Amino acid sequence: MTPTLLAIACLLAVTLGYAAKCAASPFGDCRTCHGMGHRTKTDRKGRPKRGKDCRRCHATGKRIRVGRRLYNRATATYRAGTR
Repeated sequence: MTPTLLAIACLLAVTLGYAAKCAASPFGDCRTCHGMGHRTKTDRKGRPKRGKDCRRCHATGKRIRVGRRLYNRATATYRAGTR
């Protein structure tokens, strides 16, 4: 097997794997708050304390994956074009 075919096969496997992950689980943890919905900060004694709500995920702790967002936009464009 040539290196080019091997690279194409690996790229295809990664792409199909990500598409399956987006279909099975369209939401992932927020990168800012790590899925908690808020930042954790410490008080002056070093004890953990709840911070403000996360502005990126609006305190849900979840975000929509990039692949799912692209799929949603593509289906919306297709529906708008076939009406």
